[in-house]
Amino acid sequence: MNLSDIQNGFSQAPLYSNEFLNIGIDAASFSKGNAVIASSLGVCSGYWNPAGITSMETRFETSLMHANYFSGLAQYDYFGFAFKPTDSLGLGLSLIRFGIDDIPNTLDLIDENGNVNYDRITYFSVSDYALLLSVARITKVKGLKIGANLKLVYRRQGNFANAYGFGFDIGGQYQLKNWRFGAVLRDASSTFNFWVFNKDLFSSIYLQTGNEIPENSLEITMPKLLFGVAYEHQFNKKISLLAEIDVDWYFNAKQNSLISGNLLNFDPHAGVQFSYLKNIHIRAGVDKFQLIEDFDKSDKLMFQTSVGAGFYFYHFSLDYALSNVGDFSVAPLSHIFSLKYSFNIKKQ
Repeated sequence: MNLSDIQNGFSQAPLYSNEFLNIGIDAASFSKGNAVIASSLGVCSGYWNPAGITSMETRFETSLMHANYFSGLAQYDYFGFAFKPTDSLGLGLSLIRFGIDDIPNTLDLIDENGNVNYDRITYFSVSDYALLLSVARITKVKGLKIGANLKLVYRRQGNFANAYGFGFDIGGQYQLKNWRFGAVLRDASSTFNFWVFNKDLFSSIYLQTGNEIPENSLEITMPKLLFGVAYEHQFNKKISLLAEIDVDWYFNAKQNSLISGNLLNFDPHAGVQFSYLKNIHIRAGVDKFQLIEDFDKSDKLMFQTSVGAGFYFYHFSLDYALSNVGDFSVAPLSHIFSLKYSFNIKKQ
């Protein structure tokens, strides 16, 4: 194999993969339209912006989230754990699963005599997993924090196919008085998924039905740059406001973004949070802006809104969001809950 063969292989590889990693995590983030790149703090920063792990007020922090999509057809789960061994160093672990279970396998529905036998139906799952290992550090530059993720991906389609992937993210946050700035280069070197198919399970059926037998292949997740600017205002000793505007900058082919082109695509989103004594939070956000062609060929602006609330009590945080997966079909809204626990508080 020479260099041109390798280049041709990459040029023919699918450029869209690991879409489950674009959904997001944490009900608090969902309710703010996922506009958290600049303001994300603690364990959930392992997904959003690893630099934020260093902002934990306790030594340890853990988080759980569960959500049902498509009326319970798909399950989406997240577990996160973060550890702050020193005042300037943060470590994190994030585990994500998106899966559809109990899918009927009807390849063997008809036996060797041509009879339909429902007892031959088996079931399988299609699941996507991601493990993010995070490290973050407070730099010597006042207000500046940096971080990075090592991303490991495993995707399984029953016994038919498996994929193994890897990549990494780098991020930073900077605070200047009441202003916060954040940036993340997600899939910085591109994330590569290597697919391996078990052709023995379906090749004979595919040949009989005229289907093309898939070949082992490579998927590439292209880099994406995320910017965020947040502002925090304290009205009085009890009430405060945090507002943020983010922009997602895609480098791959033209897609249905609010601002789109052949090389660059921009997706804005924004969120706001009102807090009372840092114990009660009311949140709202807007994202998923799209220009949809109407019946008269004119463009119609569509977007998704989210709302939510959060409660903090004795190191426990319970957050709720009313949102969906981002399409504009008849799919119902999802009720999303996440739980966070902080412990081993540092002495002041």
